Amino acid sequence: MHTLGILGHLYEQQQQWSLGQKYTEQALELAQRINEPELIYQWQWQLGRLLVLQNNHTGAIASYSEAVNALESLRSDLVVTNLDVQYSFRDSVEPVYRELVRLLLQPQDERSISQANLRQARDTMESLQLAELNNFFREACLDATPTSIERLDPKAAVIYPIILRERLEVIVNLPEKPLLHYSTPIDRTELEGVIAHLRQTIPIRSRRKFYQPARQLYNWLIRPALKDLAKNDIETLVFIPDGAFRNIPMAVLHDGEQYLIEQYNLALTPGLQLLAPRRLEELKLKTLAAGLTEERAGFAPLDYVQIELEDIKEQIESTVLLDRGFTKQALQEKLESSNFPIVHIATHGQFSSLLEETFLLAWDSRIDIRQLDSMLHQTTASGRYKAIELLVLSACETATGDKWAALGLAGMAVRAGARTTIATLWSVQDRSTAVLMNNFYQHITKPQVDMSKTKALRKAQLDLINSVKYNHPLYWAPFILLGNWL
Repeated sequence: MHTLGILGHLYEQQQQWSLGQKYTEQALELAQRINEPELIYQWQWQLGRLLVLQNNHTGAIASYSEAVNALESLRSDLVVTNLDVQYSFRDSVEPVYRELVRLLLQPQDERSISQANLRQARDTMESLQLAELNNFFREACLDATPTSIERLDPKAAVIYPIILRERLEVIVNLPEKPLLHYSTPIDRTELEGVIAHLRQTIPIRSRRKFYQPARQLYNWLIRPALKDLAKNDIETLVFIPDGAFRNIPMAVLHDGEQYLIEQYNLALTPGLQLLAPRRLEELKLKTLAAGLTEERAGFAPLDYVQIELEDIKEQIESTVLLDRGFTKQALQEKLESSNFPIVHIATHGQFSSLLEETFLLAWDSRIDIRQLDSMLHQTTASGRYKAIELLVLSACETATGDKWAALGLAGMAVRAGARTTIATLWSVQDRSTAVLMNNFYQHITKPQVDMSKTKALRKAQLDLINSVKYNHPLYWAPFILLGNWL
């Protein structure tokens, strides 16, 4: 069986594609006979490539689809037992998903892309996001449950930007409407350069070089859908960002007159399948607020954190852990002893594509994702699970120079046990953070039935945009909301 598959690969390299197909199909038949998913995925992927080279578009989609199905069936094996596959995820797993999407969204005979293909492409990207997170954690720890946008929010649209080798694809999911789709021919390297330029220029307060990439990305991602968004009274845009798009705040995209945050509520999620919808106003609000003001472990002091936590205490019933009182054990004991729907942590932290380099800083030590997961996944004495509705991380940042750093942010958001996470893409001035957070809690505690978490964050960001001192996106743009936006 292995010999037949290798022969198929050799003929593929020699451009003898029909012979390559013959031997690959024989290897595949043997793998299917003994029901070996890892070999099935490899030979289906190889067969798909050979069919593409022979212009058999339909057959290639079928083979790539079966390769993805095989990968889904052995997901736990990939991240637990097969370390070679785990460490070469971007070479040996991700391309299968991405090539299937490329084929599904490739027009044939000048016909538009079918709804069936759009749905499969959307679902494949969601599966890829889940596979990436499981690979990040090195364990199959995330369960997926399909969730319809209609059930979540009839005034929300979900936007899937998809980065392919030679083009940017965008799928838009509107409630109870056919999927929208538009495409921009652009080389992946060029697109990622525009995204990187935006990320590098936003934090420079003295310059406005971010406007050009912000407008360019707005034109590619948002402008083609504007009429449909308006026709369907859309108020919230939920992005399921792909690749480098995770590293930038969508709030700063610009139409030439306004930022995107001035037009819509905004949220990010690794996928609708990972959401647990519930509105915050259904609960009695109570906060556990922890923070550091002093220099620790080589990190600079955060002078305004005390003001930030005091402001929160004035808005909501709160328990505060500050400096020496904010140890790993103290945080765990407070979480175990009472039910806090909101946990607010104002401290240094870092998100990285490496699990070991994704952490929060307590007074005595780092808190990594698994430790935070254990702390927040608490149960009552009767055995009932106590869900954290909102986790706020107000002074963390994505690792500089790490192309996939925001994967750590998404990982912390979905693993921390909170339905919603608010975090920052870069470390901002702590005085402006205190102002924004104070405004956020003022909005979230107003007795308004329609005050969702994403609306409260947007209003807090608009407060800064409309101020004289903090209107530059350096101050308000890095705050992003992940997960349930209700």
